[in-house]
Amino acid sequence: MPSLTMATPSESTVENLQPQIEYNFYGAVTAARAVLPAMREAGAGTLLFTTGGGSINPVPMLGNVNAAAGALRNWVLNLHNELAGSGVYAAHVAISTWIGDDGPEGIPAATPDQIAPLYWDLHERRDQPEAVFTG
Repeated sequence: MPSLTMATPSESTVENLQPQIEYNFYGAVTAARAVLPAMREAGAGTLLFTTGGGSINPVPMLGNVNAAAGALRNWVLNLHNELAGSGVYAAHVAISTWIGDDGPEGIPAATPDQIAPLYWDLHERRDQPEAVFTG
């Protein structure tokens, strides 16, 4: 993971945005392209992609990170539509909480065990392009 340089939208530059795009967006696209041909051939599979809640409800202090997450979210929703009826399912999960116990004071937190059922539910139901975990 690239070092996290937080930048507001007006402070965002190619230099502090590019690592986020490469890690969050390009990494997911690369991973999906590695498995998608076999899934399409089999007519089955699930692709679940995760971003922070800023992909849906942006937070100015994370303007550069949210931009990369928003790009991934848009791409996943588009992929979901493209794959409709193929047996392959793609969905986006936005996590709008801190994960773990050591988060900043006043920020809602959840454990991985609390979040995991959302992924399983998406995989089992396969009926929505995205879900938001708020704790």
